[in-house]
Amino acid sequence: MIDEKRLVEEFLELVRVDSESGREGPIASLLKAKLEKLGLDVREDDAARKTGHGANNLVATLRATDPDPAVPKIFFACHMDTVRPGSSVRPRLDDDGYIRSDGTTVLGSDDKAGIAALLEMVRVLRERSIPHGQIQLLLTVGEESGLVGAKALDPSLLDAQFGYALDSNGKVGDIAVAAPSQAKIRIAFIGRAAHAGVNPEDGISAIQVASKAVARMRLGRIDAETTANVGRFEGGGETNIVCERVDVYAEARSLDPHKLEKQVASMRAASEEAAREHGATMEFVSEIVFPSFRFDESAPVVRYASAAARAIGRTPKLFQTGGGSDANILNGYGFPTVNLAVGYENIHTTKEQIAVSELVAAARWAVAIAEEVRRSAGSSGNGEQKSV
Repeated sequence: MIDEKRLVEEFLELVRVDSESGREGPIASLLKAKLEKLGLDVREDDAARKTGHGANNLVATLRATDPDPAVPKIFFACHMDTVRPGSSVRPRLDDDGYIRSDGTTVLGSDDKAGIAALLEMVRVLRERSIPHGQIQLLLTVGEESGLVGAKALDPSLLDAQFGYALDSNGKVGDIAVAAPSQAKIRIAFIGRAAHAGVNPEDGISAIQVASKAVARMRLGRIDAETTANVGRFEGGGETNIVCERVDVYAEARSLDPHKLEKQVASMRAASEEAAREHGATMEFVSEIVFPSFRFDESAPVVRYASAAARAIGRTPKLFQTGGGSDANILNGYGFPTVNLAVGYENIHTTKEQIAVSELVAAARWAVAIAEEVRRSAGSSGNGEQKSV
């Protein structure tokens, strides 16, 4: 069913196109041309204006072969950008069946393997005259820059009941059914400057205050659903000056919104307590940057993907991830979305790789999902999702 040679050649073509996050213009132009040549209706939003990135998000619609209101409309999502170093990628297919870069850049299988799989899916559905419902392809910019493309998306462009992001590590057949919400935190500690050798008693060291605050915070793995981390600590200057200001940058994540709220509150309390003890002041800013999602095995979006995985000989594995993806944002828009494993390995490193067998399996899985959604429409109701 899958044309392996064509799929591999197209994947190699895609990874050779520079598309580091913020510079998605060339890959977006190429993909728009490919999708239009395949007969899809391609629309763009104004994400470039909103984000400053190199292109808009693309939404391409493959019409149903025989429109039936009982068949749910679905979408598949991937992102066009890559992390750095991702320019001048020189991919190679090694004798062990893996595709790798030359070791000086990432490969870009995150997420061009997903894109290649979807392009192959469209071709196979067309060539084999496989009946299917309406399918949209959502290709975003800026996923690697904090999901900014998905956040800038005009959700009215999506005409679907649920969807799948092809953007997770793991073997094809693995399904990320839960991902946490994330709070970004900035804490400014303001003390008082003084000469460190002449009158240090007149100063309040923001470094000392911030250090005590961080030491009182629960960080790392809080519980099975919650994590917290301090990523950056900035401030200070010459050793003969009592430091006046320190900025601490942190985050907290949880699958449970109430636990996230509690963790952020505890980090605020630790900061307030340390500042109060030393007579310093403190500014605490927290922002939810993406929402959580969680589905059980009974949700149609999960059942279709699981049945399709079994249809291609894979055993579905449901798991929860600690990372965020476009799936978080899409769920926040009200489109139930799970994240499917594409089979890439060692992403965000120059050792990134993907087995050809996994690339082929990803394309087969996408085709099988399209088939399963249409085949099961009569017994799956109206496509409503059950989230837990």
